[in-house]
Amino acid sequence: MTHRFGILRRFHFNLPQRIAAGLLAIFLIQGLWLTGHQTLTDRDYQYARCGRETWERPSPLAGYFTTCGNIHDGILAYRLAGLPLTLNLMAERGLDLFRKPEDRVVQAGVPTDRSSSVGWEAGVPTDRSSSVGWEAGGELSSWELRHQLTHILLLLRLPFLLAGCLLGAGLWWVTRRLYGNLGGYTALALYCFSPAVLRACVAPNAEVLAALGVYGGVYTCIGVAHAMQGPRRKWRPRIVLLTAAFGLAAASHIAALPVVTLLGLAAMLWVAEGRRAQVLPVVLVAVAGALVLVFACYGFSPDAFSYVFRSAAGFLWVSMDPARRFFSALPNAGITVATAGALVLYLGIGKSRYFGNTAPLVCALVLMVLVMTGVLGSPWLWALPFLLTFVGGVFADAYEGARGRLVLGAAGAIVLLQAVFCVLSLPGLL
Repeated sequence: MTHRFGILRRFHFNLPQRIAAGLLAIFLIQGLWLTGHQTLTDRDYQYARCGRETWERPSPLAGYFTTCGNIHDGILAYRLAGLPLTLNLMAERGLDLFRKPEDRVVQAGVPTDRSSSVGWEAGVPTDRSSSVGWEAGGELSSWELRHQLTHILLLLRLPFLLAGCLLGAGLWWVTRRLYGNLGGYTALALYCFSPAVLRACVAPNAEVLAALGVYGGVYTCIGVAHAMQGPRRKWRPRIVLLTAAFGLAAASHIAALPVVTLLGLAAMLWVAEGRRAQVLPVVLVAVAGALVLVFACYGFSPDAFSYVFRSAAGFLWVSMDPARRFFSALPNAGITVATAGALVLYLGIGKSRYFGNTAPLVCALVLMVLVMTGVLGSPWLWALPFLLTFVGGVFADAYEGARGRLVLGAAGAIVLLQAVFCVLSLPGLL
């Protein structure tokens, strides 16, 4: 059997995978429910307009990447928000060729707001904060598209919902591989009923993308460190995956790149005994590749790319306020109780204090106290997958102890508590 078919043969979709898929389906249903109770906001129009411009045409304004200016707070989020709209518009234009003129979906017309005081230059509003009017070449603006395309609100959020599902799948894969099925179920269940994660997935923003990049980057670093103990031919695919994870983090928030680099480097130095001299070159190659990916996201525009480093997008500071707000919020009660219980077990049970539990705890502590001072960002959200990995690992160790059934029942009650608070926080249920 060839290598690629061997990989397919090793993939199984048995009961553990089905339970995980069911939990992720519940997560997706909650996200769709939240989306169905939302309305389009000015922020949505900004992401739609600027995101479409990154795909459909360069900015007519000299020196700027889009009419929003040179994006420095996460270009990937804008691209992902605009991609479904661009693809949907292209599909509708293609289908319009087979429709009667009066039945065509994409109708060219006049601007929807003739009374606007916004000026016009080359068919683009000179006020960059405006969403009304024409785009260059007589194309429909994102404001007008809300009447022309169906499900525009869902299309804007779908990439971020899918990223949230992918992050949950990654969390499940890591925790199950490290701690077994029960540890994986515990971590994934708390993740799928986390209101903070759900809110991040139902609005165009870079936080869930950055969380995916940071979490994937750190654990890919650990995987590369383990692979470095074996033959070199096994290094290359993992280094390519590491470059992609670093690129995802950097394109989401440029500040996430040094954070994931330092955390991943520390984890690799811990694991790669006998190969530590080769760790730094591997990480530097991944960082260089990540910067190339970010450059590609800016359409290889040197001005737009350089503006990222001339802005305040990478500024970070430390504060306990994000952790205090998160753990004191009632909808996070289950996660708070689980974290407190895991810390007690971690400090009280010696066999729980090993690398598999300590590494995610350190990452969660570091990320939970970081704040972004230059642009909007939520590093505390990047910490949640690591925190839940730690909780799943410590509880998995306790499940195997003398009072495993008691711990299992307590963990089930905690997950149920979190699920109840999460569901009650959904709009339209009460």
